Amino acid sequence: MGMTMTQKILAAHAGLDKVEAGQLIEADLDLVLGNDITSPVAIKEMEKMKVDGVFDKDKIALVPDHFVPNKDIKSAQHCKCVREFAHKNNITNYFEVGEMGIEHALLPEKGLTVAGDVIIGADSHTCTYGALGAFSTGVGSTDMAAGMATGKAWFKVPGAIRFELTGSLPEWVSGKDLILHIIGMIGVDGALYKSMEFTGEGVKSLSMDDRFTVANMAIEAGGKNGIFPVDDLAMAYMKEHSDRPFTVYEADEDAIYDETYTIDLSSLRPTIAFPHLPENTKTIDEITEDIAIDQVVIGSCTNGRIDDLRCAAKVLAGRHVAEGMRCIIIPATQAIYLQAMEEGLLKTFIEAGAVVSTPSCGPCLGGYMGILAEGERCVSTTNRNFVGRMGHVDSEIYLASPAVAAASAVAGKISCPCRL
Repeated sequence: MGMTMTQKILAAHAGLDKVEAGQLIEADLDLVLGNDITSPVAIKEMEKMKVDGVFDKDKIALVPDHFVPNKDIKSAQHCKCVREFAHKNNITNYFEVGEMGIEHALLPEKGLTVAGDVIIGADSHTCTYGALGAFSTGVGSTDMAAGMATGKAWFKVPGAIRFELTGSLPEWVSGKDLILHIIGMIGVDGALYKSMEFTGEGVKSLSMDDRFTVANMAIEAGGKNGIFPVDDLAMAYMKEHSDRPFTVYEADEDAIYDETYTIDLSSLRPTIAFPHLPENTKTIDEITEDIAIDQVVIGSCTNGRIDDLRCAAKVLAGRHVAEGMRCIIIPATQAIYLQAMEEGLLKTFIEAGAVVSTPSCGPCLGGYMGILAEGERCVSTTNRNFVGRMGHVDSEIYLASPAVAAASAVAGKISCPCRL
């Protein structure tokens, strides 16, 4: 029987002609990623190994992005640890304040991730790079340490679920609505340790930012990774951002999939995940009562890219956020921030009564730049709405697209642009 995209990539990096689901392999790594929370743990573990430096200073990326600029003494100490390690080992891809961005937006932008790569990162949303046809997955800090030391990692080859996409997305519906629809359909463990492989004619209607969003949230369905075919759009993106060669893998016609779902993109509606799981979804049409909110966050590794900011600005232009509303907008990288400024998007946000932050993961994990108090509700374009994820355990998070988030900021309640 044939292999899926993911299985072909893993076989090539393990030096094998063929692999199958459930097989244990050791694969060569093209990139090892860590941030300011996970890297210090990995660095301490690496010190215990007593190895002489890293396996390749060009194949490690260290991105302080969760509590940067430092919010307190502890975060400053963490960043100092990462900074000193990077300098000691001459790490090429260490990104200091002023150069950093949210890691999963920054790495593709910097050309560090391309099709055919095997990438591990000590952050669960490392699966983002599957949008470019790479195998990328989150690991623990100990695995990150082993990866930095040896350039290799052990994997159990995942089985796969195929999502056959048809049609194209309607107005005000985006990749975020698609992945929330999928998670609502199969559940937060519906793809447990599976490769989520997206195929079909509908793929070509998705922008790269849509694809990054979908792949980013594969982990929220339990997926080992999410991956898209490498089409002209993906190749154009890589050629624009990277000078690295890439390898295009295609699934065999007789590849084995545990399940196949067909999704008509034109049938999707703006979708919101209610507390306290990403699978607890409702379309905007299914919400029959007013749900007042206190805060909106537009940003994160899921939805802080330029398409997301353009969409939010389109909704906010000529409007103002509701009285008492806190609307926080976070461009994912410095380049996106600059582009948003040049396009006048930041002016639109500020005139609408929103605040614009430097790139940061802060509010997504309840770190800073938007912590929720007891009883507060937030519509957020982030990826998780677990109990206490963004602050107090008695707060509530509603996951949504930038369009829904911006419209909700204006309405003061969960809404969408078509209702303004």
